[in-house]
Amino acid sequence: MSTDGELQAGALAAALAEALGSSLSGVLWTRSDSLAETTAGGRTELVWGEAELPERLAGLDLRISAEAFLQTNTEMAEQLYEVIAGYAALAGWERVYDLYSGIGTIALALAPRAGEVWGIELLEQAVADAIASARRNEITGARFFAGDVRRALPELLAQAGRPDVLVVDPPRAGLSKSVVRRIIDAAPRRIVYVSCNPTTLAPNAAELVHAGWTLQRVRPVDMFPQTHHIECVALLERAR
Repeated sequence: MSTDGELQAGALAAALAEALGSSLSGVLWTRSDSLAETTAGGRTELVWGEAELPERLAGLDLRISAEAFLQTNTEMAEQLYEVIAGYAALAGWERVYDLYSGIGTIALALAPRAGEVWGIELLEQAVADAIASARRNEITGARFFAGDVRRALPELLAQAGRPDVLVVDPPRAGLSKSVVRRIIDAAPRRIVYVSCNPTTLAPNAAELVHAGWTLQRVRPVDMFPQTHHIECVALLERAR
């Protein structure tokens, strides 16, 4: 990524291809009008190779577009998904909602263990990646929709029915009060909350506990070794 300026993109791509060989999938150049730690909102140009990143994760054959989010620590991401699956405790018949589903990796990993999985994600390109991955991996029990969770969740409830298990993996800011209310209205038996920011998980969990769920356990997963950042998974359950 760069701001406006001169860059010999072709020469850079050629040097990278020579140095990295077959381990290099492609080179993309994103230009932004301001300095940032993300390429979001920039103008991306394919300079060399493939526009999508191939990845193998949790037994899934994935293709990730430049705009989509993917956990960069593949080995620990697989550990994270195993914790999520363990907390979800699926028996094969459940209806699962995956909120903020991204490119669908959690939903696709859970789909073979569930009756049906429904994912909601705001970024349309990420939804397209999830749908393509479902087809590529011959997973028929997962469906994905583009939309804001606050508005889309009531529509999904009307279409698909109430979830037995709800997985939510929000941004660092956590869940807004309106989204928490939507989850309460959905009334899942079990909630698996995946958080990259425990300081926003805590108040969200408190709201759900106040609404009738019990916080059963929280498991940290060290996705970012030798940093102060921590990912964690929380399990909340309510009596039938």
